[in-house]
Amino acid sequence: MPARTIYAFVTLAVVALVAAGAVIYATNGSSPARDAASSSGAPAARATGASTLTVENATEGQPIPAGFVGLTTEYRGLEAYAGTNPATLDPVFEQLIRNLAPGQSPVLRIGGDSTDWTWWPVPHMARPGGVKYTLNQTWLQVASALAKNLDARLILGINFEADSGRVASAEGQAFVGGIGRERIAALELGNEPELYAAFPWYKLPDGQHVRGRPPTYDYPEFIQDFANVSRSIPRDITLAGPSTGSSVWIPVLGQFLAANRDVGLATLHRYPLKHCSPTSQVTIPEILSNTSSTGLAQSVAGAVASAHAHGVPLRIDEMSAISCGGVRGVSDSFATALWSLDALFAMARVGVSGVNVQTAPGSFNALFNVAEANGNWQASVYPAYYGLMMFAQAAPPGSRLLKLSGAPGNDVNAWATRAPDGDVRVVLINDSTSDGGTVTVRLPALGGPAALSRLQAPNAQANQGVTLAGQSFGSETTTGLLAGQSTLAVVKPVDGSYVITVPAASAALLTVLAK
Repeated sequence: MPARTIYAFVTLAVVALVAAGAVIYATNGSSPARDAASSSGAPAARATGASTLTVENATEGQPIPAGFVGLTTEYRGLEAYAGTNPATLDPVFEQLIRNLAPGQSPVLRIGGDSTDWTWWPVPHMARPGGVKYTLNQTWLQVASALAKNLDARLILGINFEADSGRVASAEGQAFVGGIGRERIAALELGNEPELYAAFPWYKLPDGQHVRGRPPTYDYPEFIQDFANVSRSIPRDITLAGPSTGSSVWIPVLGQFLAANRDVGLATLHRYPLKHCSPTSQVTIPEILSNTSSTGLAQSVAGAVASAHAHGVPLRIDEMSAISCGGVRGVSDSFATALWSLDALFAMARVGVSGVNVQTAPGSFNALFNVAEANGNWQASVYPAYYGLMMFAQAAPPGSRLLKLSGAPGNDVNAWATRAPDGDVRVVLINDSTSDGGTVTVRLPALGGPAALSRLQAPNAQANQGVTLAGQSFGSETTTGLLAGQSTLAVVKPVDGSYVITVPAASAALLTVLAK
């Protein structure tokens, strides 16, 4: 694989198009050849007025680490996606993971609700009442083979609701022995323990509900509880926690880390919108609201600072737009592609070390679903996944976020990165569902030909017809790779500026090569 891995495609595209004498669009606003939008078949934008955005040379935050974008799925979900034969794992699923961490070691989290419903059998011990899924050697072999094929590292959930050191120890030892220390990024004790006292863990034959913790269970009790059970987990593996999504517990993360100094990775869960009851309604405008992206990131900014003060990285190891499986027509709409792109940048800006986006087979918030027939695998890829891909293209490992001045205009969010090789990438996201805009992008330090790609769909509600630089996975993919004619276009600046149209409900990625 070339040194620049998949990111070299932009450089090669620019060089090849210029060398071939291709038209270089001068987007000066008066005769733009309709920018690169017309070359990609994008609908004409109804401008909301020209705005000017200046990309400064100064950086903000820390470099974006390798493996920043990862996935999280349930214990049963692993085999549903990867298959049950470790010798012939689903190659489409593997490629879909590689797309999000090209040339990197992806970080996969296996857990979620099933963390506390799963166990490794303990000799002479009855299966705990809340356990619904028993791990076995085949599961371990599948997880090990997947991690090896992808050069991935796994965050693995350990049953905490059982409140048993024996259960935690057996599961941890099985993971270490069956998968290998080198493939385990962390063992994560429990999943959203703030809910143990509120929701039943299991039901007795007489219909009585049994909860994992008493109604009085609170944060101080959890901290001590975690310390007690975690002593049974293998000590030479990074310990992760508190695996909470509580708006009450997150701000006091420092108390947990101070009392549990063996924790080497702080983990939180974030969903901007909830749909856990029939009465809760979620709309596409809510998905596209800044509250759901930059506001979501701000909700963990204090916890990030607290984790760093304790010398611990913080990872959002479960995130999606809507909780409780999502909502038909919203979770699977193109709006989530724009949300995921914006939210990942916002999380990077506040300093999280990575994000694992949830995908559950068959749910409305699935990023993709897979099917197998006679050894042949195929996948249906949903809109949110395209947003993750554009982020991966816009933020190579080691990239630094660049400060911006000016304004990209109403409903348009802007982000810029500088990669270690000096290339600058600017992302413009138009969250308006009706109005397009025009943004003049100034890059005082650079000024050569640039590549322009677009993330777009028929509209924000669409669940089909999504394209990235004109390419798509279609209704089904048997390779996990984008297909079709690329509409990556080359543009050049006029007086140091690039004038970019951003149609309603779309995003644009401008890549300017270092001189």
